[in-house]
Amino acid sequence: MNDKQQILTALQAVFSRWQELLVSLNDEQLTQPLIPSTWTVKDVVAHMWSWQQASVARAEAALHGREPDYPEWWQKMGPDPEEDVDRTNAWLYQINLGKPWSSVYADWEAQFLRYLELNQQIPETDLLESGKYPWMRSYPLSASLLGSLGHHEEHIETLLAWLGEHGKPGSAG
Repeated sequence: MNDKQQILTALQAVFSRWQELLVSLNDEQLTQPLIPSTWTVKDVVAHMWSWQQASVARAEAALHGREPDYPEWWQKMGPDPEEDVDRTNAWLYQINLGKPWSSVYADWEAQFLRYLELNQQIPETDLLESGKYPWMRSYPLSASLLGSLGHHEEHIETLLAWLGEHGKPGSAG
């Protein structure tokens, strides 16, 4: 994907897929472990929300001509939390574990919609130009959008495959 509208359309589509799946699950199904993992659907959504905070920080920085104001956890796990993803994911899992589903879903949904809105405001040339933002190193800002898209696609495909094999958590099969 190499144009802004294609990327935003794909992000909107994956968001819609997630919403459709999530509304089809009841509270028990959202909070039961996806065996053999200890993670639940709620944990997966909290995980995606956590990582997308960095993407939102980048979009806001691009719009306001400043450095990204990364979430507090980013500095705690830094200087680059992406260097040790397993460690970062384990820590994010622990800090989100006690959050109720209603908060996890509301945070994820609001942030995803905000992310779409922010990126709609960024001029296409600024989004696609490699090296435009020093904090993106030599990558274009669109790499952040494509990373968020890929992250959501990866997790929904994994979850759908799990559901296809095991049925919905808490159901007879």
